[in-house]
Amino acid sequence: MIGSDRKARMDRREFTLTGAAALAAFAVGRYPQDDWKAWRVNGTRVNQLLQDLSQFGKNPQGGVTRVGFGPADIEAHQWAAGRLRDAGLTVRVDAAGNLLGRREGTEAGLRPILFGSHIDSVLEGGNYDGDVGSMGAIEVAHTLADRTYRNRHPLDVVIWCDEESGLTGSRAFIGEITAAELARPGLDGVTLAEKIRGLGGKPDQIAEARHEKGGIAAYVELHIEQGGTLDREGIQIGLVEGIVGIRSFEVTITGFANHAGTTPMNQRKNALLPASEIVLAVDRLVRSVPGRQVGTVGRMVVKPGAQNVVPGEVAFTIELRDLSMEKIESVWKLIRPEAEQIAARYETTLVIVERPTNVAALSDPKIRGVVGAAAAALGLTTKLLPSGAGHDAQDISRIAPMAMIFVPSVGGISHSPKEFTRPGDVTNGANVLLQTILRLDQGS
Repeated sequence: MIGSDRKARMDRREFTLTGAAALAAFAVGRYPQDDWKAWRVNGTRVNQLLQDLSQFGKNPQGGVTRVGFGPADIEAHQWAAGRLRDAGLTVRVDAAGNLLGRREGTEAGLRPILFGSHIDSVLEGGNYDGDVGSMGAIEVAHTLADRTYRNRHPLDVVIWCDEESGLTGSRAFIGEITAAELARPGLDGVTLAEKIRGLGGKPDQIAEARHEKGGIAAYVELHIEQGGTLDREGIQIGLVEGIVGIRSFEVTITGFANHAGTTPMNQRKNALLPASEIVLAVDRLVRSVPGRQVGTVGRMVVKPGAQNVVPGEVAFTIELRDLSMEKIESVWKLIRPEAEQIAARYETTLVIVERPTNVAALSDPKIRGVVGAAAAALGLTTKLLPSGAGHDAQDISRIAPMAMIFVPSVGGISHSPKEFTRPGDVTNGANVLLQTILRLDQGS
């Protein structure tokens, strides 16, 4: 009996010590491993957030037109600010018009962990591009608030402004918006500075939006794939190897416009003929090199564009994408001389002007490994793949280690009212984001 009492007292003492240790761990934000690794987002809530967001700029045919800085985009940002507050975050709009919500950390001196995406769309776009990552980030913050989690690092949820027309918010975040760009009117006649003010930004203080290299611990962005690889192969999560670089060129071929009925075939300088050959050459030469590179002629303007006039000028674009800038350069070195030869053969002139280059951005192997570990712990299938589309993560990778999480796009459709990601995949992506942020914060 005495032995039993002693054992009981020892058990109670051990329980008390264990409980005290758990409370101490809680106080500094470190949880028992089996606790936070079992946490999951509220799938119903995150999918409802997506549904609510889809009302801003809603189109009759489905999808949205929520162009950056437009009325629907401004209303959506104001709505999103409310959802950030609902998730217990302190909300602000930076000088560039980016929307940020912070959850302060418990340990002094630790750099913030940044995660989020964008909510602006292309004309007649869908309800998932950017939205999944933005609402997923808000849901992660909501889950942490529900769990009364005390994070070590400051956690910043970001909704970037104007991703679709030029990564405006993330470029400002790394200090790449110039005074000349702010003052330049767009196609609508409105300057970028005026547009930023519409979102609550302060373009005259744009330098305050800039963050120095090394100031962010990590950036993680959840996004739909926008391609069909994951959906086609039945894979649940994409681990993004990197974001492709883009080189694009404006090409103009000038011949001589003349009457289609009176100009003999052997006296014509039809600019459309060499242009057509070059388009075919781009496709052939890009395919001729082993690898995952892609090349596209996506726009062509024929002048004067009349049925009864031999085309005198053709302007078109050539765009090349790959994870390797060296690969892009090697393919371009095949295309350019052949284009020059084709133009000369038709006795036409060729002018090529290169547009600004988007440099390829590889994801950070360590952060990508944390994403992979989080997905594996959730029992989700994964695949390493590149992003063929540009993202804000491309800019942020220049100042901080970044990783991206992809979820399937049904049929590979994006930038379309038919864009769709299944609710279960949205929930999976948000859970991977949650577990990634927790692992980064815990340092495990």
